[in-house]
Amino acid sequence: MSSQGGAGRTRVGRYELGRTLGEGTFAKVKFAKNVQTGEHVAIKILDKEKLLKHKMIDQLKREISTMKLIRHPNVIRMHEVMASKTKIYIVIELVTGGELFDKIVSHRRLKEDDARKYFQQLINAVDYCHSRGVYHRDLKPENLLLDANGTLKVSDFGLSALSQQVQKDGLLHTTCGTPNYVAPEVIINKGYDGAKADLWSCGVILFVLMAGYLPFEDSNLMSLYKKIYKADFTCPSWFSTSTKKLIKKILDPNPNTRITIAEVINNEWFKKGYQPPTFETEDINLDDVNSIFDESGDPTQLVVERREERPALMNAFELISTSQGLNLGTLFEKQTGSVKRETRFASRLPANEILSKIEAAAGPMGFNVQKRNNCKLKLQGESPGRKGQLAIATEVFEVTPSLHMVELRKSNGDTLEFHNFYHSISNGLKDVMWKPDGNIAEVDRILHHRSQ
Repeated sequence: MSSQGGAGRTRVGRYELGRTLGEGTFAKVKFAKNVQTGEHVAIKILDKEKLLKHKMIDQLKREISTMKLIRHPNVIRMHEVMASKTKIYIVIELVTGGELFDKIVSHRRLKEDDARKYFQQLINAVDYCHSRGVYHRDLKPENLLLDANGTLKVSDFGLSALSQQVQKDGLLHTTCGTPNYVAPEVIINKGYDGAKADLWSCGVILFVLMAGYLPFEDSNLMSLYKKIYKADFTCPSWFSTSTKKLIKKILDPNPNTRITIAEVINNEWFKKGYQPPTFETEDINLDDVNSIFDESGDPTQLVVERREERPALMNAFELISTSQGLNLGTLFEKQTGSVKRETRFASRLPANEILSKIEAAAGPMGFNVQKRNNCKLKLQGESPGRKGQLAIATEVFEVTPSLHMVELRKSNGDTLEFHNFYHSISNGLKDVMWKPDGNIAEVDRILHHRSQ
């Protein structure tokens, strides 16, 4: 969004689209507002042509079906699905508390009671998914989000499998997931029980929550797989005896003798302070899933993107003040500790000067800079990272004529590497970042007055 002149806002059906929350190879996720109810949501936008080209339609149908089947307090909820001639829009619950990964980064490791609370919620969600014939297959802290109340929400069913994909031997046969969290039977590719494989990943997550590091880690992939296959790990000294026993039962390399989720729920360590979730079950109809891909269907059912002209200032202000995940107090204070997949700071400098200084600071750090229109930059790392080259999208928003919000968002690569990048580049941007001398509430009052 530019600080120059007027700018438009896009409407899709009843939703008004805002800033980009994240982007990947096949999808972009945007903040949005239901103009009828005022509710804030996230909308996952996918390009039909790209999906067809890469033969991703079946996987997308699976993801939508999965999310429609699941109605649980610890799982991200899908509200509805829409389609235009060229795009598919998946409207999902907006979760604003960040990733559980960030909490681990910030606190190094969690206390046993806190780790147990999140693990209980994770097991609740996974157990329910399995009861509905859904297996996640990529459980890791980055896919576990927290809402504003600190409640865990399982996200990203892009690699999930429905029970219909189970073959005649009763097993799944697709090797997928993130190596450090994958069960040994998945690696050898001879078929695996989706429920048992998911539980293994939950065990790795519990270890990471309490240890602050992975139980299985090696720079060489084959060496990593050997450690996983042998369950070659050691619990740190601060783990209680009951914690160690439970983790060893979950991280049993033999799926036939591995503890089950039902046995985990009855485990004494797990049951401490445990409160089973209460919620109403719903009958879910999947008949409409295929209809959004049906080109011969009723064209009146398709939504249309349309632009609405509004002042750029109001656009920028609304993106800031209406976002549930952005507290003005944290916007105008130097950020420390946790950094998510995106981070923001305020600046008093003109937009073009901000971008020039970011470009100057990023170059010596090994990043190529690609300029875009509308006050945007893309920083592309030159060296390969743990999950490919780190890429960062940068955008400047106008809050008032003399105050800008700068957002840096990871668009590719590893979250922890982005965390380290942000702290490094912050040192070179000290003259760019702005922190008010007065009370944050006063800044909030000024901005609200400015928006009237």
